[in-house]
Amino acid sequence: MSDLVKLGDYVELLTGFPFKSSGYCGANEPGIRLLRGDNIGQGRIRWEGVKFWPAGNHAAYLQYQLQVGDVVLAMDRPWIEAGLKYAEIRPEDMPSLLVQRVARLRALPGLNQKYLKYLIGSKPFIDYILGTQTGTAIPHISGRQIRDFEFALPSTHTQRAIGDILGTLDDKIAVNDRIATTYEKILRLEFEALKVDVEPELQDSIPASDVIEFNPRLRVSNSVDAVYLEMAALPTTTARVDDWARRPPKSGTRFMNGDTVMARITPCLENGKTAYIDFLEEGEVGIGSTEFIVMRTRAPYPTHLSYFLARSPRFRSHAIRNMVGSSGRQRVSAMSLTDFPLRRPHENDLARFGEATSKAFAHMKSIGLESKTLAELRDTLLPKLMSGGIRVRDAERLVEDAA
Repeated sequence: MSDLVKLGDYVELLTGFPFKSSGYCGANEPGIRLLRGDNIGQGRIRWEGVKFWPAGNHAAYLQYQLQVGDVVLAMDRPWIEAGLKYAEIRPEDMPSLLVQRVARLRALPGLNQKYLKYLIGSKPFIDYILGTQTGTAIPHISGRQIRDFEFALPSTHTQRAIGDILGTLDDKIAVNDRIATTYEKILRLEFEALKVDVEPELQDSIPASDVIEFNPRLRVSNSVDAVYLEMAALPTTTARVDDWARRPPKSGTRFMNGDTVMARITPCLENGKTAYIDFLEEGEVGIGSTEFIVMRTRAPYPTHLSYFLARSPRFRSHAIRNMVGSSGRQRVSAMSLTDFPLRRPHENDLARFGEATSKAFAHMKSIGLESKTLAELRDTLLPKLMSGGIRVRDAERLVEDAA
């Protein structure tokens, strides 16, 4: 390891443009996604609530176009309970434009771009941000503060090796994510083919409560910590939950494996925050935010039907239309959903759908657990590689065995 150097001497740092909301275009109009701080998660981009800029105007903002491999860092609230808000731009995030209060980092000669990503996600950088950010209502950092971060710069060969090792794990996780996303796209088409969630004829109509039990009553033991699922952990476009915590059981929504959890408050409902629960131990009861609605499929309907109903546009539109309360805190109640009319499905179609969803979700759970293991290995190796606590060669063997 060499002497300490300043990050600003090895990166090109650009902060985004203040695109005015009055210029945004609709999601159905030709536009380019605007990358805001809200879209940056922990190591990944989340496009929920994305805003668009008219495609015809993008030429005027060429310098703010992001590239694959760029590292982005939120400058307002850079750290939240879930971790540092930073990510690497991947092919699926293109095209997109950089918005104000987001920093874009590109490595200059002497610093490897992949290594830069892991440097920003490292404990020394996180500790530096936590000790440097200013402001109480909205903690923030400046471009100068980011540039002033000091670190030990390894040789370019070592940088490249570390980036490749950790990148192998992230690439495998990304492949698993794409497989799960493809499964869901296919299964949503199969759900549409059931025609359960279409405007039914009177003779074929059944209320949603005949198919779904809303907010089923469950008791949780007070003797042990319970799995707790916060709103931030709910995905917006896929079924699986990646992260959860444990805490003493208190008030909150109860759920078990096989349940679907859907946000009921604005803007989380509109953003699509919904999950299928399959990560608990057998018989275990989890606790979540009081802003969840729990949906459990009644027998003999396929277990996963509740999830795909919760994701269907017609059902979600009904839920959103029935939100009440002040403009910033509107909610929908479970009672508003019980009479939602569904079309009575055919038994043979349901059986085929149930078989397809069971197999697909079993595989999705398997690769989801694999991704969690790979992420834990990456997070274990990262500080050791950065500090020289483990040799690159030894880390390569661990990654080869895991990936």
